This record gives sequence, structure tokens and C-alpha cells, in this order.
Amino acid sequence: MVLLASCCLQNTKAQSPNYEFRGVWVASVDNIDWPSSKTLSVADQKAEYIHLLDMHQKNGMNVMIVQIRPAGDALYASKYEPWSEFLTGKQGLAPEPFYDPLEFMINETHKRGMEFHAWLNPYRAVFNITKSSLAPSHLTLTHPEWFLVYGDKKYFNPGLPEVRLHTAKVVKDLITRYQIDGIHMDDYFYPYRIAGKEFPDEKDYQRYGKGMNKEDWRRSNCDSVILDIHNTIRSVNPHIKFGISPFGVWRNKTQDPRGSETKAGQTNYDDLYADILLWLQKGWIDYVVPQLYWEKGHKLADYDVLLPWWNEHSYGRQLYIGLAIYRGGSNPAWKNPEELPKQLKALRSFNTTQGAVYFSSKSFEKNPNGWSDSLRNNYYHYPALVPAMSWISTAVPIQPLVEKKGNMLFKLVYKGDRQIKAFGILVLPADKEENFNNTQLVQVIVADKMTQVDLSKIADISGKRVFAVTVDLDNNVSRLTELK
Repeated sequence: MVLLASCCLQNTKAQSPNYEFRGVWVASVDNIDWPSSKTLSVADQKAEYIHLLDMHQKNGMNVMIVQIRPAGDALYASKYEPWSEFLTGKQGLAPEPFYDPLEFMINETHKRGMEFHAWLNPYRAVFNITKSSLAPSHLTLTHPEWFLVYGDKKYFNPGLPEVRLHTAKVVKDLITRYQIDGIHMDDYFYPYRIAGKEFPDEKDYQRYGKGMNKEDWRRSNCDSVILDIHNTIRSVNPHIKFGISPFGVWRNKTQDPRGSETKAGQTNYDDLYADILLWLQKGWIDYVVPQLYWEKGHKLADYDVLLPWWNEHSYGRQLYIGLAIYRGGSNPAWKNPEELPKQLKALRSFNTTQGAVYFSSKSFEKNPNGWSDSLRNNYYHYPALVPAMSWISTAVPIQPLVEKKGNMLFKLVYKGDRQIKAFGILVLPADKEENFNNTQLVQVIVADKMTQVDLSKIADISGKRVFAVTVDLDNNVSRLTELK
């Protein structure tokens, strides 16, 4: 795969966009990704997160999506929910010596010019009712009436107004106290169906159903929590993004004319009661990341069917594609070293797709099929800015001033009064018109008011004009300033 990447390098480099969401999911539940064990010391937790940050930065990622509320608990200092057992081995037990993992992770992520999106599970409350550690302060013990048991897990009851109020309160606390860039939820709304078992909410349906059928009532409960979170974010900090990563099939076409040509056994709309399209149409979410974890040509859920379907149904919100790097080598289709690169090329062919997110972090450690190398050396060879969102901000920061300090040494100075987060260095072939869309971003420098740039240390600038831009907190860029 590395050899293939090398032969295609020039072509792929030329297609590398300046704006592209390149995210990775870091799951804490059951210690999937971070922390990798319940018994890690504080020093080891910090070292492990820094290691994976550096690895993903090297691979070209620009967004960390970290699960900080896996099951009605917290990987941060919360007054509403206890410390997670996945952090310290015992729910309610704080790290010792004390530190706030969320504050630490945000700071380290921002130092590297990457965004931090806080990943919350809205309804899971006890990961395993026979094995999970529970603190005396856990809501399942202080408010047992809020919860329902289904399978081996306990869930917040989506039908209760008190539950929705609590979830919005958790989000408000997060976005008030922490400098996060996004709130993120995945596909776990109502739980995936268990054969022969009905979700036990009949009593609440009879109380709150108000004449709706049960399926519509369940969907309205999920609609309500999404709208509540949207309103909370917009009222407290409208610059924070809200994204959902749903199961890859909204509905099959046999169930709905708007559905996809798929044969999925369960769907968002009919089984998880998550009407993603409504949330996109209403503008309640800023981005969607459908989990397209199937290969090209899959008999029931073909990647090549679902990719254009989601592009046709994003309703002007940003669309990123969830890719299954974890499947590398797991079955014949995913032993093909070209599967993931072809999926990435396909999504880049749509103007309405702005990036990809990979599940999950630990998969990169093994470099399956050489895909980490391929991203680093080829598809993500150049850096990218997280796409700006016009409905959040269209403000243009002031362009940087340039002071020449030597033959290849320049000082960039920002004199605007709005906060910025970086300078971008871009190159432009001499025969191209001078505008941002014609340039290639080659370096992002985390900075505030000024920084020095040594062009002799930047590759790929020979024979090209070099420019700088300022980048604000919403990822809007200034006009170009030439370095000459």
C-alpha cells in the first residue's frame, strides 16, 4: 500500500483541500481507546493521551472526538455526575494525584492546533448491570425512577422531561466551564432492538403519549433532547458546534421513498427513533457523521449507495463520513489495502462532503494495511483547517502583517482585536490567480498575535509564491498576505 501511495502522491497532493474535517473517535467506554486500562496512573494517563495525540497529528488529523460521558458518568470534574469507573477503576473515585482529564486533554489538543469535540452518550446509564461499578451519588441510585433496564444495561428513560432537562444541564455545564469546540453524540439513542424484548416504556407512553402512536412518541422524545441541546448551545456559546454520528442507514427505500437502496435490519428512524433528517432540515445540528462501516459493493448496505444518498440528504449542514479503519484485515473485503483509500477518494469527489472521521483511535496503532502510512504520506500529506460554518460566523479576520527578518525568515503580526488561533502558510504556483481556493495549505502555526516563520524549513515551496493568512476561532481565514 505504501508503494501504491507513493506512485499516486503527486495527484493526491494536488487534490488535498485546505478545508477538511479529519477526525478520530477516542472511546473511553470499556477502555476501548483511552485510557486503555482502569488501573493506569495519572502520569500514564497523561502520557498515553499525548502519545495518541502526537500519532494522530502526524497522521494529519485535526479533530479529536473524545468520549467524556460514556454512561451517566464523567471523565472530568462534574457536579452532576460521578467520576467514571473507566478512568480510576471505581465510579466516583477522583484521579490521585488530582487533575481534571478534560481540561488537560483540551489544552494538549489545542496546543497542536487541533479541535476537541466532547463526545457524550445521551441515554446509557449503566454499561453492565451485573458488573459495573456504581457510586452512591450515581443518578440510578438517587433517582431510580428515571431509568429503565433493557438487556444487560440501564438507560435514562427518554420519555421523561426530567431526563431531557438533566442532559441539557450537563451540556450547559460543559460548554460554560470548558473551552471545547464541539458537542458530539453517536448512534445510541433508543437502544438497538433485542430480539423478543420490547423496550419497557409502556407506562410512560400512556402518561405522555398524547394521542401519538408509540413510534412517533419515541421519535419526538429524541427530537426534544436534540432541540434542547441545540438551544442550550446557541444561548450559552453559539460558536460551539453540535454534531451527531448516526448509524449509516436512516431508512431503507422499502420503508420510505426517501430511504436508501439498502436492506438494513435496523435503522435510525424505525429502531433507534432518531430522525436525523429532521434534525438536519431544522438546523438543530451543525454536522452529521453517518457511520458508513460497510465496504464498497456490500450486499445489504453498499458504501457506494450510501455515500451519494447522504450527500443528497445533508440539507446544507456539513457532512463528514465515518470510516471503519478498525475493520482492516477483519474479513476478505477489508483485507484489500485499497478499500479505505478508495472510500476516501470517493467521498472527496462530492463537494457536499467536507471530511471523514475514523473509528477508532487504537486501530491506528497497528497501521492496518499500511493505512496510517497512506494517510500520513499521501491523502493527508498537507494540513487542513476544520471547515468553517457560515451559519455560525462569516466574520473575516484581519490579514497578517509581514516583516522580513532574513532571506527566508519572516515575522507574522496580527493587529486585530478579535482572537485568532493560528496562522496558515500557503503556496501558489506562479501561473495561478491569487486567491485562497487556488492555494495549497502547507503549514498551520498555532499562534496568537505574532510568530516567526522560517521558509527554509517548509517543503514543497520551491518555485512558488508563498502567502500567510490568519485563522480565527471559527476557522474563517483572512485575505492573503504574500511573504516576499
